Amino acid sequence: MVNSMILQGRLTADIELKHTQSNVAYAEFTVAWSEKYRDVETKCFLRCKAWRNTAEFLNKYFHKGQEVVVVGHMVTEQWESDGEKKSRTICQVDKANFCGKKEDAGNSGNSQKAGGQDLGGDGFMNIPDGIDEELPFN
Repeated sequence: MVNSMILQGRLTADIELKHTQSNVAYAEFTVAWSEKYRDVETKCFLRCKAWRNTAEFLNKYFHKGQEVVVVGHMVTEQWESDGEKKSRTICQVDKANFCGKKEDAGNSGNSQKAGGQDLGGDGFMNIPDGIDEELPFN
């Protein structure tokens, strides 16, 4: 079986480096991207987790709004909270790479333009209400 993913997107917040009780560095963050079908753009978000040197690299060089490429695999985390079993699927990051224009690294959070429309600080256009949803296949 194959469990591999490559994801290119923008960070939704600054990376926050944390440590386990045994002092192992890790970082949790969310990568956002968009997919477009016809004239409808859908915003997508995926929670990611990086460990050790990869987490430290991300914390040092990346910040909110910056483009990033992550390579990893999907895992399901499970835990219990208040007697209730919970789970979530995340990308376990093996590698992270720079992406996008070099000058974007210092200008994230600024307003951007695409097709003459203001994208705002997060780089996404708002999807108008009332759009009929269509499946991208027959």
